[in-house]
Amino acid sequence: MSQDNQAVQEKKTDKELYNYQQGAISKIFEKFDTAPDDYHLLYQLPTGGGKTVIFSEMVRQYLKNHDKKVLVMTHRIELCNQTSKMLTSFGVTNKVVSSKANLDDQADYSCFVAMVETLNNRLNDDKLDISDIGLVIIDEAHYNSFTKLFKFFENSFILGVTATPLSSNKELPMKDNYNELIAGETIENLIENEFLATAETYAYDMGLTSLEVGSNGDYTVKSSEDLYTSVAMLQKTVDAYKKHSLGKKTLIFNNGINTSISVYYAFRQEGLPIMHLDNTATKKQRKEILDWFHVTPDAILTSVSILTTGFDEPTIDTIILNRATKSLTLYYQMVGRGSRILNNKSKFTILDLGNNLYRFGPWGADLDWQLIFKSPNWYADRIKSDEAIEANFKHELADEIKDEFSKSEDTYFDIRQCCKDAVDAGESSKVVLERSIEHHAKICIENSEDVYDALALAKLLKDDVNQRIEIYAKCISKSTHNFLKWLKDDYQKKLNSYLRANFDEKFEEIHGYPPED
Repeated sequence: MSQDNQAVQEKKTDKELYNYQQGAISKIFEKFDTAPDDYHLLYQLPTGGGKTVIFSEMVRQYLKNHDKKVLVMTHRIELCNQTSKMLTSFGVTNKVVSSKANLDDQADYSCFVAMVETLNNRLNDDKLDISDIGLVIIDEAHYNSFTKLFKFFENSFILGVTATPLSSNKELPMKDNYNELIAGETIENLIENEFLATAETYAYDMGLTSLEVGSNGDYTVKSSEDLYTSVAMLQKTVDAYKKHSLGKKTLIFNNGINTSISVYYAFRQEGLPIMHLDNTATKKQRKEILDWFHVTPDAILTSVSILTTGFDEPTIDTIILNRATKSLTLYYQMVGRGSRILNNKSKFTILDLGNNLYRFGPWGADLDWQLIFKSPNWYADRIKSDEAIEANFKHELADEIKDEFSKSEDTYFDIRQCCKDAVDAGESSKVVLERSIEHHAKICIENSEDVYDALALAKLLKDDVNQRIEIYAKCISKSTHNFLKWLKDDYQKKLNSYLRANFDEKFEEIHGYPPED
């Protein structure tokens, strides 16, 4: 066991904090001592860095030195219970303010843990006395459900904690509710010091222009399900898993219950050990599924967004992002589920089937959280669009088609570069398609015995032809549906004519001998 892992084990029993956690507490208390009583402070720390540990120790120290009470707010019941347990392990007696809780004994407690909706109801009904609460801690502070409660705590110091200080609602930036951000350790530092695992990402080039964006600024479930439940897409997900993570514990994130259920059946059909979990599961079902996932070494769990927060399973080896998101927070939450270290685990795998890596950059890249906090729109406007992402894809032949062209060294033709060269040379844009047709003809002839073989191979290139035409149309800024259709048909005809007219001559050029009669 490495020293750091030993430290992780020990810390769970004697509650010693790491240096960076102690440092964070000192910084926060310094603000607490110098800022006004109603100051709103935001603290950022990556998933897996131990936010709950930090604020539990803060509560312990605060209650020891102040004659006021503390309230910790979460947005989910699971987080409520986890937080309560963690506080108890730090020696902080606390009361969970649930919808069924009896508050007659509230005077006996100096620390309360509550879920935002329940608390809102209890405060509006005047059931909870909050007159002497000096410190309010908000977990997962980027959710906006908390802001409606701020009016109740006008004289309290509010500490929001989050891994991503970017509001879930563009219209309600966090800088409007918090005076200042303190950014904690970077993911890079936590990896370097063996607090988090290293990510190995395999990104697949995905055509996502069919996805629609909803009123919340993210892709709609409906358009995601149309794409991700298609037979081809389900096969792609299974193939990606088999290629990179076969036999490894895997958590799959989907956008929509139907997608997750379809994934479940696609994997089951291949005889793979998989279960599906969504928010319709009962407490008992959820526990059974998560227990199975924990003890089964090669378990695969497919889910919707239910496991993005408050779920800790360090044995996960692979995260499959079987969805696209425009939310940086969601991207980091999903990936963060795999980043926990374990005695024998120092790295994990990300399979990205939603162009998320291209949209946000690699997980753990150095993000300027201060800039994102101060100028969230500036950051959001610089996230690449799907069109811009896909414009950079290098379209390759599908593997099964590539096999038919195994004698060709290069089946790729760079239409964009060819367009650029033609413009620089003052040539007509038509030469681009002529050169592309010559290249397609060459790879057909290289893999054929006669002209009939070559024409049969040309038929297999339909998708590649369509892809090249679409890139060409963007280069010349003409892309009406009819024009594209005409270009694609015309291209295929010209390719066939070229093969018929030039097969013998080109065959001899390539092979050094004429084709057999």
